[in-house]
Amino acid sequence: MARVCDLTGKRPRVGNNVSHANNKTKRKFYPNLQKKRFYIPEEDAWVTLKVSTSAIRTISKNGISAVLKKAVEQGYILY
Repeated sequence: MARVCDLTGKRPRVGNNVSHANNKTKRKFYPNLQKKRFYIPEEDAWVTLKVSTSAIRTISKNGISAVLKKAVEQGYILY
């Protein structure tokens, strides 16, 4: 299963572990993804999405309908 946020498109980033001796080894920074159910009143349906915690905060602020609409416009969700 891909580690990608359904609404924001956040994915793992690549970086380095840096030791005290300044040795660098590759590593990944993973987004903080949670599986969460959301109720969409317009469709009278529950939807399960894998979203980042920042996306959950955005949904709390703006509402699920507005966030879904924006995700469709940006191409993260295909209807």
